[in-house]
Amino acid sequence: MTALGFSRRFLTCKGIYIKLNLQATEPLTVMPKATVIAFLIIFCACQRASVDQPEEEIAAAQEVTPEYFLDTGNTHNKFSRSIPPILTVPSGAVVEVYTKEASDGQFTPESTVEDVLTLDFEPIHPLTGPVYVEGAEVGDVLAVTLHTIELGEFGWSAVTPGFGFLADEFTEPFLHTYTFEEGQTYATLPSGARIELDPFPGVMGVAPATDSLLSTIPPRTNGGNMDDPHLVEGTTVYFPVLVEGALFSIGDTHAAQGLGEVCGTAIEAPMRIVYEVNVVKDKPYLIEPQYETDSYYAVTGFATTIDEAARKATRYMIDYVSYEHGLERTEAYVLASLAADLHIAETVDVPHMLVTMHLPKSTF
Repeated sequence: MTALGFSRRFLTCKGIYIKLNLQATEPLTVMPKATVIAFLIIFCACQRASVDQPEEEIAAAQEVTPEYFLDTGNTHNKFSRSIPPILTVPSGAVVEVYTKEASDGQFTPESTVEDVLTLDFEPIHPLTGPVYVEGAEVGDVLAVTLHTIELGEFGWSAVTPGFGFLADEFTEPFLHTYTFEEGQTYATLPSGARIELDPFPGVMGVAPATDSLLSTIPPRTNGGNMDDPHLVEGTTVYFPVLVEGALFSIGDTHAAQGLGEVCGTAIEAPMRIVYEVNVVKDKPYLIEPQYETDSYYAVTGFATTIDEAARKATRYMIDYVSYEHGLERTEAYVLASLAADLHIAETVDVPHMLVTMHLPKSTF
């Protein structure tokens, strides 16, 4: 601890890092007097500015700046450790990516319902990546923080015969396209029904420990097609690292979706996403993806029945509470019953289901 109470060699002022030219354990009192005075003037000015600064400027100063960039020129739509990375970044890197909509260009704003009948599922789910994260080893956890999610200019929703939670009941094709303007907050169905826009990536994941090319359609241990509308801007998602470098990919971006995605599609749309990757070494209980926001911590469980997925999610929450908060497992089980909420996040990839459990952070 330094003489002025700072434990770091950096001071932030309106989003700018000011580097102090001293060792981490060196007191400020050894610095030249003029330097100390200059430092104090800067610090006090920053404190005054933080009071007078408009909220818009403060928010802008807090925005992260991408250091690495990926467009949609190189995408893939399978999960496998055999797919080579298109970018290598260190832990802590901030990456800007652009994603395609789920059909990979088969639908446009001018598409009609007849185009649904010729939809080819082979190109479905183009993913931007993989990204190799230095220092990520098998057994680690990759934390992916979604800093910015910006909607593209159009989207679509469809019913494809033979696909969906009630595919045996809804056998006729349906297609509705949308166009979006900057600042738009809702979309409209043909009836006039309004849907609030809340964009998120439907597919995120790391590479599984196999050379086989696995479909992106179901959720898996590595993440995959989780289709959880809670994974919005500001969320940090944790993935178990299954191969060296993690090999993270993202796509299938949705402008809006209800829990379940029952008809088979959301509002599928291209997007711009800024995310940050960090390697975490201290989550041995994490077997399947988990995530958190400022207000809650969540676990996920996938299975071929909702019952089993719910059981897995409940066990994972008990594991989390026991490890992170020190509760004995029986008490953690009771806590899950009293304070945590189960959600059916995804049913569309029959028979694959995803159930989540959320625990408010106010619990502890």
